[in-house]
Amino acid sequence: VQLVESGGRLVQAGGSLRLPCAVSGLTFNDLTMGWFRQAPGKEREFVAAISRGGIIRQYADSVKGRFTISRDNAKNTVYLQMNSLKVDDTAVYYCAAVSVPYNAVKVRAQEYAYWGQGTQVTVSS
Repeated sequence: VQLVESGGRLVQAGGSLRLPCAVSGLTFNDLTMGWFRQAPGKEREFVAAISRGGIIRQYADSVKGRFTISRDNAKNTVYLQMNSLKVDDTAVYYCAAVSVPYNAVKVRAQEYAYWGQGTQVTVSS
């Protein structure tokens, strides 16, 4: 099982990034996918989640209206589009997966079974 995030880099405040997370070794269509982030000295926090069919999406209040989670089941990939980035968005971003037999989202890290290694996003002022 592998979850591989990419796309993290240094970006100026107000800019945009798209983070893909490619999944292998699992039946992607069965997975609820989530994005979490962890800033230095802080706990890992929920960012966004999407159900197996893409019908249900949920966002943290801090990113609502700026970030969009999406998935391409044909490519076994989940994306996090991040717009209007702020310095406070600086963190390591992780994607996570869990097999759920119905359309649902999960917002707690402990509900996810599989994790990627993370990708660093740094937003400068």
